Amino acid sequence: MKAELPCDAAGRCYHLQVGAGEVAPLVLTSGSAERIRRLAESFDRVELVRQQREFLTITGSYQGIRITGLATGIGPDNTAIAVIEAVQYQPQATFIRIGSCGSLQPEIQLGDLIISTEALRHENTTQFYAPAELKAVADPLVTQALIAAAQEQGVVYHCGLTCTTSDFYHGQGRRVPGFSGCDPTLLPRLQAKGVLNLEMEMAAYFILAQVSDFPLRAGGLTAVFADRWRGTFIAPEEMSAAEDRAIQVALGAVLRLADRP
Repeated sequence: MKAELPCDAAGRCYHLQVGAGEVAPLVLTSGSAERIRRLAESFDRVELVRQQREFLTITGSYQGIRITGLATGIGPDNTAIAVIEAVQYQPQATFIRIGSCGSLQPEIQLGDLIISTEALRHENTTQFYAPAELKAVADPLVTQALIAAAQEQGVVYHCGLTCTTSDFYHGQGRRVPGFSGCDPTLLPRLQAKGVLNLEMEMAAYFILAQVSDFPLRAGGLTAVFADRWRGTFIAPEEMSAAEDRAIQVALGAVLRLADRP
């Protein structure tokens, strides 16, 4: 194996354990392996299931369109590993993140969907790939496909600016027992900037797609699990329904993007 990009004797990359022909051009991702398993329940057929550590890859087809579901685990660092390894085998990939988030604005309710057009880089992974002044923006065609699918399905959605963080607690302004020093001004400052939500991966997708030598595209949506404006968290039964809405909107976007190379 080479140290730069380790692969085994069969040519499978070190973390994802996928090889040639095993990643589809349309890649739907999530931090959650369970969410990717639920996504795969909508597939017409499954041709590959590969699990390694927290990474889960399921490749199959949806309404005749070949797609891959990819669970990355939490955070921009894991996301970078997954994206970089996946595109070694699919250099023209389109990534759609299906995530969860905390909302920051009063008009957004638990269970709503948020389609990200840009992500503030409050994390420490993308600095190794792009200068700090580069904005992390979604691919407009992917965003348009997500919006069209959300409108067609009649789901409540919001579209705009996201903030990606490396941490779930202090990094997102959560005051927790045993750890003082949380910045009380973080959420008000983000709210004043018009940031819709906090999550932990979107900026990594956007930056990696922008700076890659490969023709990559990236977009994404998140379901609101935490209402940071009101201080409430979604109930388990509502969480499942919100996840399903996000999955179906992403699949609706796939149908549009499959005809838009």
